[in-house]
Amino acid sequence: MSSKYNKWYHPYKPAKQFNKKVAYFSMEFGIDQALKIYSGGLGFLAGSHMKSAFELKQNQIGIGILWKYGYYDQNRNDDQTLKVDFTEKHYDFLEDSGLEVEIKIHDNASVKVRAMVLKPEIFGTVPIYLLTTDVDRNDHLSRTITNHLYDSNEVTRVSQSIVLGIGGAKIVEALGGADVYHLNEGHALPAFYYLKDKGIKKNQMVFTTHTPVAAGNEEREARHLNRCGFFGKFLSQKELEKEVVNGGMINYTVAALRMAKKSNAVSKLHAKVAKDMWKGFEAISNIIPITNAQNQKFWQDTSIKKAAAKKNAKAYTKRKKELKKVLFQEVFNQTGKQFDPNTLTIVWARRFAAYKRADLLLFDIERFERLISNGNYPVQIIWAGKPYPFDYGAIDTFNYLVNYSKPKPNITILTGYEIELSRKLKYGSDIWLNTPRITREASGTSGMTAAMNGSVNVSTNDGWIPEFVKNEKNCFVFPEVDHNLPAWDQDKIDSDSLYDILENKVLPLYYSTPKKWQDIVFQSIDNVLPEFGSKRMATQYYKELY
Repeated sequence: MSSKYNKWYHPYKPAKQFNKKVAYFSMEFGIDQALKIYSGGLGFLAGSHMKSAFELKQNQIGIGILWKYGYYDQNRNDDQTLKVDFTEKHYDFLEDSGLEVEIKIHDNASVKVRAMVLKPEIFGTVPIYLLTTDVDRNDHLSRTITNHLYDSNEVTRVSQSIVLGIGGAKIVEALGGADVYHLNEGHALPAFYYLKDKGIKKNQMVFTTHTPVAAGNEEREARHLNRCGFFGKFLSQKELEKEVVNGGMINYTVAALRMAKKSNAVSKLHAKVAKDMWKGFEAISNIIPITNAQNQKFWQDTSIKKAAAKKNAKAYTKRKKELKKVLFQEVFNQTGKQFDPNTLTIVWARRFAAYKRADLLLFDIERFERLISNGNYPVQIIWAGKPYPFDYGAIDTFNYLVNYSKPKPNITILTGYEIELSRKLKYGSDIWLNTPRITREASGTSGMTAAMNGSVNVSTNDGWIPEFVKNEKNCFVFPEVDHNLPAWDQDKIDSDSLYDILENKVLPLYYSTPKKWQDIVFQSIDNVLPEFGSKRMATQYYKELY
């Protein structure tokens, strides 16, 4: 099958400063509500990057996986608790590139990998090649490798890395090769092993680390990976010994840091944390900060943008109320609760990872009850987010919030947290609540897109926030807690800070001095752009990493 996408192609002549051919590998891309191949922040970030690469005419392509069942569909059981559904997806806007490669997995089983392409004109991205093993000539087991993003089966997960890494590298080869190979996180690590074997030099390989949480940095038994075909060929005992750390393990992050000419963390604070985290390992590349960012064109409401540019408080308030009504229609539809657009609305929405503390507001239940029943300063609170489908602790937290909020008229939790709901929540909230334990959030980009739409961040001083914060002028930041304290103690101090900020600062300002509140809103919009827009980020990658 002939296709213009079976060779390196862009619908434009690349801009001179972005002329290097870059292949960007990512396990997930969050590009549009219609394409469900992402789970959270990593995907949103990659999607914004591919959009800005297109807007800047960069000579870049994306390499990802076409997940047959996506991440999962978040619905409700009959008692409103979380229900995980896996539904097959179909996308008629993807084109078959005509490219197919073979990879070896487990004892030389040959697996066919086909590349579908997301064309630039569909969502305004650079071409993105999405790999699938759901190919007629593969056996049943091979066809299921690309079924589920972050499959819970260990062997399948390893196979997914081989498909993305080696399958992806072979697709790039078929397209004519790249000048730079960029791994967004360690999932595609087999690409580096394969490319090194093919004579690709160290100065062509770069790496982004996202995860300051030890558990998030994949580490697997080296002999097992060797049998799986992880390295693109079978390594001898001697060769394997050069790669292992921590008593016979391959740590994906350490291996990528060693093979890349240069690496980056995703905020200034994260660069410090990452350097400290990996300093005990020899021969790792320099880790520079390139702070994550989000695509303004996709995420910012145009009327909000215009009102903020003119500092037109009347136009801003009118538009914000309209956007609140759209969000509250969703609340009404899902939960039967009628929220009021004149009431201060707090949103906590992101992945339900334990360190993000979705339930921090409820740690002192008496104080929380006072907060939500204060007639002088009424509040409305919405939670949303997807736990990992097999993280039963996170699902339990989600269900606790469901059951707690059921009888309360002004607090609720929504399901179906994907791009479209995320946008509604950012458009319709007054406060964007961000509560990770300090040093655990590498960047945390949701607060950026919230700020673009006049939702004021109330946050711990983590991730990107230290680069943005003008406390009580563009956001409200918790006093910093010693992150070496036991989690229980950190949580106690932070929850007290949160109640103090809401009771003594946010609520009185919003209701008693609306002009001052409006100043904070406008200052927040001014300060988030262009610094935290992804055009800055995509440019910085070319200048500093490639």
